Amino acid sequence: MSLRPTNVVIAGLGGQGVLKASDILADVAFSAGLDVKKSELHGMSQRGGSVSSDVRFGQHVFSPMVPPGAADFLVVIAPDQIEVNRASLAPGGVLIEPSQIDQERLFNKKSINVALLGLLSKHLPFTLEAWNEALRRNLPEKVMEGNLQSFAMGREQ
Repeated sequence: MSLRPTNVVIAGLGGQGVLKASDILADVAFSAGLDVKKSELHGMSQRGGSVSSDVRFGQHVFSPMVPPGAADFLVVIAPDQIEVNRASLAPGGVLIEPSQIDQERLFNKKSINVALLGLLSKHLPFTLEAWNEALRRNLPEKVMEGNLQSFAMGREQ
Protein backbone atom coordinates (compact mmCIF):
# COMPACT_ATOMS: atom_id res chain seq x y z
CA MET A 1 0.00 0.00 0.00
CA SER A 2 1.18 3.51 -0.82
CA LEU A 3 2.50 5.79 1.90
CA ARG A 4 -0.19 8.29 0.86
CA PRO A 5 -3.56 7.62 2.50
CA THR A 6 -6.45 6.33 0.43
CA ASN A 7 -9.23 8.92 0.41
CA VAL A 8 -12.89 7.94 0.06
CA VAL A 9 -15.90 10.26 0.15
CA ILE A 10 -19.33 8.67 0.56
CA ALA A 11 -22.25 10.99 -0.14
CA GLY A 12 -26.02 10.84 -0.34
CA LEU A 13 -29.15 11.95 1.44
CA GLY A 14 -30.21 11.49 5.04
CA GLY A 15 -31.58 8.01 5.66
CA GLN A 16 -29.75 6.32 2.76
CA GLY A 17 -27.05 4.69 4.87
CA VAL A 18 -24.12 7.02 4.09
CA LEU A 19 -22.87 6.86 7.67
CA LYS A 20 -23.39 3.10 7.90
CA ALA A 21 -21.41 2.59 4.67
CA SER A 22 -18.57 4.73 6.00
CA ASP A 23 -18.62 2.75 9.28
CA ILE A 24 -18.25 -0.51 7.34
CA LEU A 25 -15.40 0.85 5.20
CA ALA A 26 -13.58 2.23 8.25
CA ASP A 27 -14.07 -1.10 10.04
CA VAL A 28 -12.57 -3.19 7.22
CA ALA A 29 -9.55 -0.85 6.91
CA PHE A 30 -8.99 -0.76 10.69
CA SER A 31 -9.26 -4.56 10.88
CA ALA A 32 -6.51 -4.75 8.25
CA GLY A 33 -4.22 -2.91 10.68
CA LEU A 34 -4.33 0.47 8.96
CA ASP A 35 -4.56 3.89 10.53
CA VAL A 36 -8.12 5.11 9.85
CA LYS A 37 -9.71 8.52 10.24
CA LYS A 38 -13.36 9.31 9.53
CA SER A 39 -15.41 12.46 9.53
CA GLU A 40 -19.07 13.17 8.85
CA LEU A 41 -21.07 16.12 7.62
CA HIS A 42 -24.68 15.53 8.61
CA GLY A 43 -26.31 18.66 7.19
CA MET A 44 -30.08 18.25 7.18
CA SER A 45 -29.80 14.48 7.41
CA GLN A 46 -33.03 13.98 9.34
CA ARG A 47 -34.95 15.76 6.60
CA GLY A 48 -33.43 14.03 3.60
CA GLY A 49 -30.69 16.65 3.17
CA SER A 50 -27.13 16.12 1.98
CA VAL A 51 -24.91 13.87 4.07
CA SER A 52 -21.29 13.00 3.41
CA SER A 53 -18.59 11.09 5.19
CA ASP A 54 -14.85 11.11 4.55
CA VAL A 55 -12.86 7.95 5.24
CA ARG A 56 -9.08 8.03 5.03
CA PHE A 57 -6.84 5.05 5.64
CA GLY A 58 -3.19 4.10 5.22
CA GLN A 59 0.03 3.66 7.17
CA HIS A 60 -0.29 7.13 8.76
CA VAL A 61 -3.29 9.43 8.50
CA PHE A 62 -3.07 12.83 10.16
CA SER A 63 -6.43 14.40 9.31
CA PRO A 64 -9.92 12.92 8.99
CA MET A 65 -10.92 15.34 6.22
CA VAL A 66 -10.35 14.56 2.54
CA PRO A 67 -8.94 17.73 0.97
CA PRO A 68 -11.00 19.16 -1.92
CA GLY A 69 -10.10 17.42 -5.17
CA ALA A 70 -8.23 14.61 -3.40
CA ALA A 71 -10.77 11.76 -3.16
CA ASP A 72 -9.49 8.60 -4.79
CA PHE A 73 -13.06 7.29 -4.70
CA LEU A 74 -16.38 9.12 -4.59
CA VAL A 75 -19.26 6.82 -3.70
CA VAL A 76 -22.59 8.57 -4.28
CA ILE A 77 -25.80 6.90 -3.12
CA ALA A 78 -28.27 9.54 -4.43
CA PRO A 79 -27.86 10.45 -8.12
CA ASP A 80 -28.67 14.12 -7.46
CA GLN A 81 -25.65 14.30 -5.15
CA ILE A 82 -23.10 13.48 -7.88
CA GLU A 83 -22.60 17.05 -9.09
CA VAL A 84 -22.83 18.42 -5.54
CA ASN A 85 -19.83 16.28 -4.55
CA ARG A 86 -17.87 15.94 -7.81
CA ALA A 87 -15.34 18.61 -6.74
CA SER A 88 -14.08 16.27 -4.03
CA LEU A 89 -12.91 13.72 -6.65
CA ALA A 90 -9.22 13.76 -7.57
CA PRO A 91 -8.15 13.82 -11.21
CA GLY A 92 -8.20 10.17 -12.21
CA GLY A 93 -10.37 9.32 -9.19
CA VAL A 94 -13.16 6.76 -9.46
CA LEU A 95 -16.84 7.71 -9.29
CA ILE A 96 -19.10 4.94 -7.99
CA GLU A 97 -22.79 5.69 -8.35
CA PRO A 98 -26.22 4.03 -8.39
CA SER A 99 -26.49 3.70 -12.19
CA GLN A 100 -23.66 1.15 -12.02
CA ILE A 101 -25.87 -1.21 -10.00
CA ASP A 102 -28.83 -3.20 -11.35
CA GLN A 103 -31.18 -2.03 -8.61
CA GLU A 104 -33.93 -4.40 -9.73
CA ARG A 105 -31.77 -7.26 -8.38
CA LEU A 106 -31.41 -5.76 -4.89
CA PHE A 107 -33.21 -7.68 -2.14
CA ASN A 108 -34.26 -4.29 -0.76
CA LYS A 109 -33.79 -0.83 -2.31
CA LYS A 110 -32.36 0.33 1.02
CA SER A 111 -29.33 -1.92 0.50
CA ILE A 112 -27.98 0.22 -2.37
CA ASN A 113 -25.33 1.57 0.01
CA VAL A 114 -24.01 -1.95 0.62
CA ALA A 115 -24.17 -2.83 -3.10
CA LEU A 116 -22.09 0.28 -3.86
CA LEU A 117 -19.58 -0.83 -1.20
CA GLY A 118 -19.38 -4.13 -3.08
CA LEU A 119 -18.46 -2.20 -6.22
CA LEU A 120 -15.92 -0.12 -4.28
CA SER A 121 -14.41 -3.27 -2.76
CA LYS A 122 -13.10 -4.35 -6.16
CA HIS A 123 -10.75 -1.35 -6.10
CA LEU A 124 -9.40 -1.84 -2.57
CA PRO A 125 -6.86 -4.34 -1.18
CA PHE A 126 -9.13 -6.02 1.39
CA THR A 127 -10.25 -9.64 1.17
CA LEU A 128 -13.84 -10.68 0.62
CA GLU A 129 -13.76 -12.35 4.03
CA ALA A 130 -12.64 -9.10 5.68
CA TRP A 131 -15.54 -7.26 4.03
CA ASN A 132 -18.04 -9.92 5.08
CA GLU A 133 -16.81 -9.76 8.67
CA ALA A 134 -17.11 -5.96 8.70
CA LEU A 135 -20.66 -6.27 7.36
CA ARG A 136 -21.51 -8.77 10.10
CA ARG A 137 -20.12 -6.45 12.80
CA ASN A 138 -22.03 -3.41 11.53
CA LEU A 139 -25.43 -4.69 10.40
CA PRO A 140 -28.28 -6.33 12.33
CA GLU A 141 -28.65 -10.07 11.89
CA LYS A 142 -32.20 -9.73 10.52
CA VAL A 143 -30.94 -7.93 7.37
CA MET A 144 -27.59 -9.70 7.07
CA GLU A 145 -28.35 -12.26 4.36
CA GLY A 146 -29.93 -9.71 2.03
CA ASN A 147 -27.08 -7.28 2.51
CA LEU A 148 -24.48 -9.97 1.87
CA GLN A 149 -26.32 -10.69 -1.40
CA SER A 150 -26.36 -6.98 -2.29
CA PHE A 151 -22.64 -6.68 -1.54
CA ALA A 152 -21.89 -9.72 -3.72
CA MET A 153 -24.04 -8.28 -6.51
CA GLY A 154 -22.04 -5.02 -6.36
CA ARG A 155 -18.80 -6.97 -6.68
CA GLU A 156 -20.19 -8.67 -9.81
CA GLN A 157 -20.85 -5.39 -11.62
